Amino acid sequence: MSLVRIATRGSELALAQARAMAARVERALGVRSELVIVQTSGDRLQDRPLQALGGKGLFVKEIEEALLAHRADLAVHSAKDLPAATPPGLALVAWPERADPSDALVCRRRGGGLDALPRGARVGTGSVRRAAQLRALRPDLVVVPLRGNVPTRLRKLDELELDAVLLASAGLVRLGLAGRIDERLDPARFLPALAQGILALEARAEEPLARELAALDDPEAARAAAAERAFLRRLEGDCAVPLAGLATPEGEGVRMRGLVASLDGRRLARGEAAAAPVEAGRLAAEAALRDGGAEILAELRAAEGRV
Repeated sequence: MSLVRIATRGSELALAQARAMAARVERALGVRSELVIVQTSGDRLQDRPLQALGGKGLFVKEIEEALLAHRADLAVHSAKDLPAATPPGLALVAWPERADPSDALVCRRRGGGLDALPRGARVGTGSVRRAAQLRALRPDLVVVPLRGNVPTRLRKLDELELDAVLLASAGLVRLGLAGRIDERLDPARFLPALAQGILALEARAEEPLARELAALDDPEAARAAAAERAFLRRLEGDCAVPLAGLATPEGEGVRMRGLVASLDGRRLARGEAAAAPVEAGRLAAEAALRDGGAEILAELRAAEGRV
């Protein structure tokens, strides 16, 4: 294969990530590449909350369709956007080195941090996970629903007179906007999204390209992704469920810490385990279920009309 067509969303962050991966694919495989920009449902429906639209698959469904239809050969995803299951015929073939997994606080008045925000401060986020943990830590703050790409959310700091917004540190860094970060929230205090900071490369299974792309795989990122996605699968999570978690290396395996939260942040069910990656994710999920997560999930799904 002399040309690799790389499917990506069209946002500034997605394009920056895809271009960085395209350069690495060209160097590693000695091929040319071109980007295939795919507009996803999540990009088209910016005016509605993601949890009302069907969940994480909104950012990947059309991209995976392009792979299956042979309109593209490779897809670059933000791993945190991936649903727990991969469609038949496709495979997640490489996990490049992980960027900073933490969440970032960007303030309108520079130099502050989460603890320094005044009572009643308005903080924007479109993530139920961030909103729940924010309410748990600072119930006095006002959480303002916010969607859009990274530049849009930064612009809304002023347009909506917000005091701060919460974003992923990795996205800001990849866009050259690390200087906008006022505080990187310590994951020990504020757990990130599952697989945040990790990119996932997806290709058609059983094709030579899928095997060749293993050259871009980072073992530590792959182990973390395996653990965090096992946690996601066991809890059957989607973007309507406030799930968070982070796996860190420990010996030959990982230590997985995760949580499931009520939407109001009043209840946080936590789980932790150290084991081989997939087992650590599963055991941490089981511990979170025993810690009250089962009740939280039942309530959330009943509210959605699911059983």
